[in-house]
Amino acid sequence: MDPQDYSARTAYRRPAPWYRRLNRLGVPLTSLGLAPGDAVTLEVQGRRSGKARRLPILRTPYRGEDYLVSLSGESEWVRNVRAADGHATIRRRGTQDVHLVELPPGARAPVIAEYVRRVVDRSGPAAAERANRSYFGLGPNASVEDIEGIVDHYPVFRITYEH
Repeated sequence: MDPQDYSARTAYRRPAPWYRRLNRLGVPLTSLGLAPGDAVTLEVQGRRSGKARRLPILRTPYRGEDYLVSLSGESEWVRNVRAADGHATIRRRGTQDVHLVELPPGARAPVIAEYVRRVVDRSGPAAAERANRSYFGLGPNASVEDIEGIVDHYPVFRITYEH
């Protein structure tokens, strides 16, 4: 099954119903550490409801720091993180309070490129090609320069772990 198609350059791309159901299954798997090693559960307070909102997401290590890439652009979790002033929780075999700092568009391309590279390592070249096309609308051999042309549509957050 192909990933959710988020390649359109729109402000918000609501996930398909099948994708939302899959995310509900992913939360307990990532929280318990039963998903791939870079998968975590992000928990952030809902900006309207005030309730804890949880979703599985892939953490992207890059140059000694961890990042979250919003594949769906201006998604609900991105809006909630902004409204919560970056305060969130990461769950994976435990709970860690974090502060998420949004990168300016000019700093996003290398992190997105690392995200794509890690898809190759995790799932193979064919899956990476589908992810590149579906998430970013890019070809299989997209360069950092290619990615620089789309960064305005994909928020990236650096994770600062609170001790």
